[in-house]
Amino acid sequence: MKYVRFRDPAGAVRRGEYENGHVHFGNESYALDDESIDVRPPCEPSKIVCIGRNYADHADEMGSDVPDRPLLFLKPPNAVASHGDTVTAPAGKDRIDYEAELGVVIGEQCRHVPVSDAMDVVEGFTCVNDVSNRDDQRQEQNWIRGKAFDGAAPIGPLLATPDEVPDDAAVQSRVNGELKQDGSREQLIFSIPELIAEITAYMTLEPGDVIATGTPEGVGPLEDGDEVEIEVEGVGTLSHSIRRP
Repeated sequence: MKYVRFRDPAGAVRRGEYENGHVHFGNESYALDDESIDVRPPCEPSKIVCIGRNYADHADEMGSDVPDRPLLFLKPPNAVASHGDTVTAPAGKDRIDYEAELGVVIGEQCRHVPVSDAMDVVEGFTCVNDVSNRDDQRQEQNWIRGKAFDGAAPIGPLLATPDEVPDDAAVQSRVNGELKQDGSREQLIFSIPELIAEITAYMTLEPGDVIATGTPEGVGPLEDGDEVEIEVEGVGTLSHSIRRP
């Protein structure tokens, strides 16, 4: 199954089933791009746990070694943006990058989850763009300025249950229609169960929290007005634009 959170014409936030380009709730049906509805992120995370350098080719293109354990950092709720939004980057920066990622949406409160049980706490998968301010990222260790600014985590538009997403699902980005990244879930250095086990050894994950599992090679800069698409096979396509003040 696939689901969409949206604000209906009456202003109520609903969760509808998605099929063949349409969102269904009760007796109503809307096209995903229907201007009478407002597509919202598929969940309301208390935090987004991001994984750095979880693709070997991306680590190489960044001039970094592959980590010997998952490299974790956080994005707060203010970073969440929706499908169709315009993300405004911090002003005066030389480089703002796109990073296509498979997002894991947590379905229940959990702590100390073993690898063998990790998929039991997963509600589904979504698309994430880990928008990155490289100027400040290069100057700090905790990456708050580089990764946690407002709108730095567009998420959505769909939540797909795990059975919808193949083990070798493609993870791609396009900028203004041009393919930039083309990786696969099977290229992850640390698998999704391994990531859940590692994260919950240190912190409690809440329903709706998101794990952004890392980006394949091919990251690059965004210019003012660029249109970005993040596509995960079996999930769908997240689209947004970028504003560079």
